[in-house]
Amino acid sequence: MFDLAYAMGAPSGQGGEPAGGAFGALIPLVIIVFIFYFLLIRPQQKRQKQHRQFLNNLKRGDMVVTVGGLHGKITGLTDTVVTLEIADNLRVKVSRSYIAGSVPGHKES
Repeated sequence: MFDLAYAMGAPSGQGGEPAGGAFGALIPLVIIVFIFYFLLIRPQQKRQKQHRQFLNNLKRGDMVVTVGGLHGKITGLTDTVVTLEIADNLRVKVSRSYIAGSVPGHKES
């Protein structure tokens, strides 16, 4: 019974080594790396680039939302800090990197 299993084994090259060598074993690994790069890593880098561009284009009067969920209007900007007015005469300072995005569909009143 085991003789049949050994007889059905992979064909051997010269010297008893499996045909195809180590290169054949690396092909699936290379394919997996490409899949991860194009499906996970590259889109994430693209989103990071868009977010950096968004943060660099912020200006006074923009309505934004922070990572913590605070909605407010930008009243002041520095290189690292954004001052938001979240209610009448209530201003908070947050790091520019904690701005998650703009408030969609906001119209000035």
